[in-house]
Amino acid sequence: MDLFSGVLPFLHTAEARSFRKAAAQLGVTTAAISKAVARLEAELGVSLLHRTSRHVSLTPEGASFLEHCREAVTRMQAGRELVAQAQKVAEGVLKVSMPLILGRAVVPELGRLAARHPRLSFNLSLTDRFTRMAEEGVDVAVRIGELEDSSLVARTLRVPQWVTVASPAYLGRHGAPRHYRELERHACLKFVAPSGVTREWSFQDRREARPITVRTPDAFRIDHGELLVEAAVAGLGLCQAFDFMVSEHVRAGRLVEVLAPYAAEGPPIRALCLPRRQSTPRVRVFLDFLQQLLHRER
Repeated sequence: MDLFSGVLPFLHTAEARSFRKAAAQLGVTTAAISKAVARLEAELGVSLLHRTSRHVSLTPEGASFLEHCREAVTRMQAGRELVAQAQKVAEGVLKVSMPLILGRAVVPELGRLAARHPRLSFNLSLTDRFTRMAEEGVDVAVRIGELEDSSLVARTLRVPQWVTVASPAYLGRHGAPRHYRELERHACLKFVAPSGVTREWSFQDRREARPITVRTPDAFRIDHGELLVEAAVAGLGLCQAFDFMVSEHVRAGRLVEVLAPYAAEGPPIRALCLPRRQSTPRVRVFLDFLQQLLHRER
């Protein structure tokens, strides 16, 4: 540490041939510069400067050391500029963990992000399991629902809605329910969570302050969200899913939304990062991309 602390004082003194001028350039006292150079000489065990009352000149050892110092300082400055530039450019491998149902919406759009940031690459894990972010080197974990680890930095990307849909063919055969109480007369396709619990449907009634859970007969149960939606497209019955899961089918006419006045909010979609990781360029541009994409899926 003593060696490096004296390099800049020596460099400025050697180039200016003056302790006073070096002190003025570094914003310290002349005595501080003189002591720093003296400590450096003591550390090296050689005299770097000839000193007189009017003049400072280099010894042969000082001249040789000066060339190395110039090279070292130039490299350090280049390194600092490179690091500073890296803070502005999104580059490197971005490791992301997200549920499969979100991956279906995100993965096809990654080409647009890659085109804007050609030095950025992706390592995606599509899973619902809990991710140990620090141990697994994950930059961003996207999760749906309440948080379990309060030590992570969370950014809410959006709050989706539960949308109830059916195919035109099914509605042509059975008609569209006008109220959630009519669901007892319909085939309801249900999602089974990894815990084995069947998810009942949620609706928002204007007479109730909070969403209400409606239990309906199970005509079909499955533990895969995307295939649940495909079952509705195939005309097996009504299903309830997040809006971003069915938006493409609704736009294409393969599914029709019913009970829209009673649609309830779902759990928030959040991006989780380790502290201070969210400000890195590659994470920042990915979070902005996700937020824009998920809002577009409304």
